[in-house]
Amino acid sequence: GELDEEMVFESRVGDVFLLGASSWHIDEITHDRVLVSPAPGQPGKMPFWKGGGPGRPVELGRKIGALTRELMELPMLEAAQRLREQHSFDSGATQTLLEYLYEQRAATAVVPSDRAIVVERFKDEVGDYRVCILSPFGRRVHAPWAMAICERFRNGQNAELDAVWSDDGIVLRLPDTEERLSAEEFAPDPDEVEALVVQGLAKSSLFAAHFRENAGRALLLPKRDPKRRTPLWAQRRRASDLLRVASQFPSFPMILETYRECLRDVFDLPALIELLNQIRRREVTLVPVDSQSPSPFASTLLFSYVGNFIYDGDAPLAERRAQALVLDQAELRGLLGEAELRELFDPDTIQSVERDLLKLREPSLRHADDVHDLLLLLGDLSAEALAARAHDAQAMPAILSELTAARRIALATIAGEPRYFAAEDAGKLRDALGITPPAGLPSTFLAPTHDALRELLSRYARTHAPFTGDAPARRYGLGKQVIESALAQLEQAGRVVRGQFLPGGHEREWCDKNVLRQIKQRSLAKLRKAIEPAAPEAFARLALAWQGAQQPSRSPSALERAVEQLQGAAIAASTLVFDVLPARVRGFAYPDLDSLLATGELLWLGVEPHGSSDGKIALYRADKLALLAPTPTPAPGELQAKLRAELSQGGALFFADLQRRVGGFPRDLLNALWDLVWSGEVSNDTLAPLRSLAIEAKPVRGRPDPRARRAQLPGSEGRWSLVRRDAPPSVAEQRAARARLLLDR
Repeated sequence: GELDEEMVFESRVGDVFLLGASSWHIDEITHDRVLVSPAPGQPGKMPFWKGGGPGRPVELGRKIGALTRELMELPMLEAAQRLREQHSFDSGATQTLLEYLYEQRAATAVVPSDRAIVVERFKDEVGDYRVCILSPFGRRVHAPWAMAICERFRNGQNAELDAVWSDDGIVLRLPDTEERLSAEEFAPDPDEVEALVVQGLAKSSLFAAHFRENAGRALLLPKRDPKRRTPLWAQRRRASDLLRVASQFPSFPMILETYRECLRDVFDLPALIELLNQIRRREVTLVPVDSQSPSPFASTLLFSYVGNFIYDGDAPLAERRAQALVLDQAELRGLLGEAELRELFDPDTIQSVERDLLKLREPSLRHADDVHDLLLLLGDLSAEALAARAHDAQAMPAILSELTAARRIALATIAGEPRYFAAEDAGKLRDALGITPPAGLPSTFLAPTHDALRELLSRYARTHAPFTGDAPARRYGLGKQVIESALAQLEQAGRVVRGQFLPGGHEREWCDKNVLRQIKQRSLAKLRKAIEPAAPEAFARLALAWQGAQQPSRSPSALERAVEQLQGAAIAASTLVFDVLPARVRGFAYPDLDSLLATGELLWLGVEPHGSSDGKIALYRADKLALLAPTPTPAPGELQAKLRAELSQGGALFFADLQRRVGGFPRDLLNALWDLVWSGEVSNDTLAPLRSLAIEAKPVRGRPDPRARRAQLPGSEGRWSLVRRDAPPSVAEQRAARARLLLDR
């Protein structure tokens, strides 16, 4: 026989595995196929893999749960007799099953059944919480249940859960936390569970696997050679590429078919919703149990826990909330009978679309033709509604009188309110609402209309945001059932759709298809706008303001704040004192920084030289040096070693003291000292050495004064000391401190 590598993951020639109820021996593994042969009962061979199945039907799960409950209510002898007589158990199987059930009852006090679900919680070997939901209802119920729990936890806690499900329950791994979740937290709202499953489905490996199978059946993944199978990893890559391209087309049949197949064929959502309703009505009890170690039922679930993560790489990347709108919900609603957009649409966007549809954005009525056209577009309106859309409200009565006299519009009482309507609508209003048309209208406008009410409702839907049946019922003074029946006919004709559209709503609404598309497009545009990167100019303004460089501060603590933010940044000394600090501190001068260095609260370290007169330095607060400063690399050389040994004896020394103790030529000694400075081993209590090096590099104009006192070597000023660091903290502490510093900077 020939099998996929997927069935022999991490296998070797000679292994034996289970597929369904049969054992197979691996004879040969090539680059594109696995050759196997039947292996019935080979001694010493432990099968290592078992193929998946369709899952236990919920009806069978209820029967198993009922039998378990009834066995636990009977005395042991009667329970054993029932198993032997009614279920054909032999004595060994009877004893094994009853012992298993009694051990479970001893561990959790309640055995899972059709009327009780056990939520068992305990800590695993690494300190994380494991939650085992023990239930007999089968994986077709447990799979969407686990997916809904994970999606709800992700939305509420912004954290991921690991979930494994089987016919006998669900295993969840929660991060270690002090918060104890109640058993009710694992029973989602029945009205929300389908939306949660739809949201989480695209992030699951189940969706990717079924999409690959559907694409293969549809011949969208053709083979180069029909005589040879395509390796599984190549199929995955091609299916992943196809899914990435197909996601750009909301109505792509394979995506919709994959949703339908997972939600209807693989999962049993109606059974899950019914079960959650039974939990809400207390017909099925959730029993919380806290244990030190897993019970027998939980141990059975945990045995296959690792297998859930074999195909993690098959899961597609999680979509953003905006990308969820790319799915054609109308097509999905046609397949599943439901549309859940409540949490995706924006209330302000819906109001904006409705204002545009009702022409309330700005005054648009200037003359009689505008009024007539508006009544044809929106239907009957009161005089106040027309005045609200007019450029000149005072001229509206005259315009209405002119149109009425010309028989272009008429006035009638509709739902107890006087409203104007276009003469073209007289026949529709007569047949739908029983409004008597005025005399003198052309016979064309009075022709009988068989679907008058549907035409009125279709126009109402085209000019309004999603609405419930109560709104048009109040507008036209009709019963809600009459309106709902007409809207259902429009839905069958494909002119309106029904679903959960309004944020905060509690019942299903109606909406015109084009209006829904417009709301969807605007909501998607708004969400994309929200995640657009800011312009470079905006970032530059933010950076300048955050650094305090937009307006230099006069505050006494401005220099300390600037140094705090610039800790560890390697900046050329000339740039630091002439550009960086003056841009942040108004009136900055060298002595201001020297005074901070003299207190010992601040120190500077050399990073690298720039020629002979400048170099990059980094400022540090003394208490943050060990956390932020890198470990220095000792400078090589005999003279450098002598200086290091002399300075390590403690205290700070002037250059003259170092020369007297170490000896050697002054210029060589100074160069060796600066080697230690640029390696980060030695520092000074002032920036005077750097300042004098910069001055020395500038050409002197004019004649030198012979009376001037001969200065010491430039760059040797101040007191020199070895940089002393506290005990090095852990790597985690260093990285955390640097991350906080970078965020603040």
